[in-house]
Amino acid sequence: MRALALGLLVLLAGCLPNLQRVNPEQPPSPENWGPNPVPLEWWYVSAYLPQEGLAFHWAMFKAYAPQNYRIGLFQPALFFPGPYHASHLAVTDLNTGRITFQERFDFRTDRPQGDSLTSYPPLRLEQGDWKLLQEGDHYILSAGPIQLRLTPSKPAVVHPPGYSGTAETGRMYYISYTRMRLEGHILGRRVQGEAWMDHQWGDQIGGNSLGALWDWFGLHLSDGQDLMLYRVKNPKGQVVQLAGSLVDASGQAHEVEGLEMTPLDTWTSPSGRTYALSWQIQAQDLSLKLDPLRQNQELLTRSTGVAYWEGPVQGSGTFKGRAIQATGMGEFVAGPYNPSGSPFITPLPDPGSP
Repeated sequence: MRALALGLLVLLAGCLPNLQRVNPEQPPSPENWGPNPVPLEWWYVSAYLPQEGLAFHWAMFKAYAPQNYRIGLFQPALFFPGPYHASHLAVTDLNTGRITFQERFDFRTDRPQGDSLTSYPPLRLEQGDWKLLQEGDHYILSAGPIQLRLTPSKPAVVHPPGYSGTAETGRMYYISYTRMRLEGHILGRRVQGEAWMDHQWGDQIGGNSLGALWDWFGLHLSDGQDLMLYRVKNPKGQVVQLAGSLVDASGQAHEVEGLEMTPLDTWTSPSGRTYALSWQIQAQDLSLKLDPLRQNQELLTRSTGVAYWEGPVQGSGTFKGRAIQATGMGEFVAGPYNPSGSPFITPLPDPGSP
């Protein structure tokens, strides 16, 4: 019997996917929109539309069970190799002061095998009827109350140094369309504006949780430039990386030198987690004060087991001595969220929360 069990484990180990890690010496291609054979990957679209009083973000995640993770003698990856998928969708209506959050996950009582698809080229991401589809020079995002056409205004860029994270936390390759023309409908309302689209993939995962925490901004500046800011922390909350890139009006990405991100005002959520929401940004030629449009933007995600704040931000400051305004989105990851109940997700209604 022991020989049979050992043979079964050897057979299962041979079926594990061959997953790649980030090579910090080899930058990614800005045309790599995946999917890739890596432990963790996500795609993200967000926008703050000031004239409409709306903001949203949609994200799709793809992950494999960590192959070196064990619970006692049990190695989950041998029996549940993956990949597994989850999707998040949050819409903030600043006119009514409400945020609506929906999520999907492969582990569900109504569809245990999931209903996800990721392929490229062209890029095709699906989880049920939530879809991001590449059609020629533009993308169609259809998810719940969002029906949008997204057309890049600038080419895709690699954010210097090509990845987020460190050897300690794991790294994620990082590319973006930092400015896209947006048109369509949100909550049944006709909208237009500008969006931001990310793709990250790598090995920033450990055990049954993320290997890192972070504070992130994706900002459109009034002078036509776009600004990405990333403060990566290890699971203990210690800052291990500061990274920033400035994408000029022609679409070239430049490293932000001398970057400092100083937290100012904080907010404690109903769950008891504290988030820094106002920030002072200093760098060579750049000074910027950023504030949230709304405090209560915490998302407690059952599908991914993570608590984070995501919402619209605005700010003002100077670049090379000239006044600038900034609008965009902020994302601040607090850490794990452990919902009670079964690991299989039962779909819930989607009421707006204040």
